[in-house]
Amino acid sequence: MLQRRPRHVLMIGCAGGTLATMLSRAGILVSLVDIDPLSFEIARRYFHMPEDVNCHVRDGADFLRRTKTRYDAVILDAFADTIIPPHLLTSGFFRLVKSRLNRGGVFLVNIVVRDDDDPAPDRIARTMRKAWRQVRLLDADGFVNRNAVAMGGAVKGLERPRLLMKPAHGSRALEKSLAQLCFRPLRRAQT
Repeated sequence: MLQRRPRHVLMIGCAGGTLATMLSRAGILVSLVDIDPLSFEIARRYFHMPEDVNCHVRDGADFLRRTKTRYDAVILDAFADTIIPPHLLTSGFFRLVKSRLNRGGVFLVNIVVRDDDDPAPDRIARTMRKAWRQVRLLDADGFVNRNAVAMGGAVKGLERPRLLMKPAHGSRALEKSLAQLCFRPLRRAQT
């Protein structure tokens, strides 16, 4: 996402607020939406999420329907356990996201993947193709319980991610994980 140099990013799903914090510290305006107000309190108190991250307590789809703001990037990182809420994975939701992106904007979906036989990343990417011509899937085959990223919008020419800031601990493992990621073609739908 940083390859597109966004100025304003909408994140749907707070978790610990780590990504929102990193983006904010990089000078990007971040708006964060989550249905649980406690997630913002935890992110600020225990994970030091900055006060300049704009927090909205609302369902992501409802927020997008009500706002007229356009974003350079939208990131979907919302889960109930390890499942993305189904209403956030429909072609209608993806078209709504597209309507709130600036020209040249990108949409990213963080997906928890059980294993190489898990159809979720490919199914989500195929549904995204109903809204965007350009859809890519960043994944690391061969690992169980991993994360993949489906992306739509201005994603042609994006390079796989690399570590920009080394953490105090675990940087080698993180660099190794990032090196495993690659853009892969979509697999055929299972029948």
